[in-house]
Amino acid sequence: MDKTERLFSIMDALRRHRRPVTAAALAEEQGVSVRTLYRDIQTLIGLGAPIDGEAGVGYMLKPGFFLPPLMFSAEELEALVLGARWVETQPDDGLGAAARNALAKIATASPEDLRDRISDTALWPVAVWGERKPIPVLGDIRLAMRQEKAVRIDYADVEGRASSRTIWPVGLAFYEGKQTIAAWCLLRESFRSFRTDRIVSLSILEDRYGKRRATLEKEWRASWVHDRLYEDGSES
Repeated sequence: MDKTERLFSIMDALRRHRRPVTAAALAEEQGVSVRTLYRDIQTLIGLGAPIDGEAGVGYMLKPGFFLPPLMFSAEELEALVLGARWVETQPDDGLGAAARNALAKIATASPEDLRDRISDTALWPVAVWGERKPIPVLGDIRLAMRQEKAVRIDYADVEGRASSRTIWPVGLAFYEGKQTIAAWCLLRESFRSFRTDRIVSLSILEDRYGKRRATLEKEWRASWVHDRLYEDGSES
């Protein structure tokens, strides 16, 4: 790529990172030397890009910086459209509407009106579960995770046994035909998975998580990896 394309690519890379990224990592990603990367950073700063950091430490964009609208490549647009269309097939009305709105904003906020290109993108997800029925608790779970508030559920297990639990939702996984909540269960004092189709009732409580959700997610991931290794016999 030429220098102009590389400068835009560096800005895109910095936008993806929430923490400082080293010049070496940026240089490897761009396929240039560290010396060239340093020069590119100085060029961007000279052009007014609000980049914090220094050589040997790392670089990041200053908070609140908004990049002007850029043109999308054909593959970038196809990825956005396919992802949004897949979200629309899910039984979460809130996310489906948000996906449609997001595409509309992208189409009209770009220098080029992309509505015709979006409508002509011939990529469609296939939903395998037949009739789509909204599952309202999905929106409640997403809200609880954003606000880090505990959730009370009445839940029926695979054998139909009912129980009431208070959980701290950590993540929400969308499969073909079902959705699963990963959560810390206060009753079991461990991480558990709950299928949304087995939730009889749900209410968001005023009580907040005992830890930040991001911390819980890291602990859940570590627990999941440990359990997989144990099940495979790779760990005694």
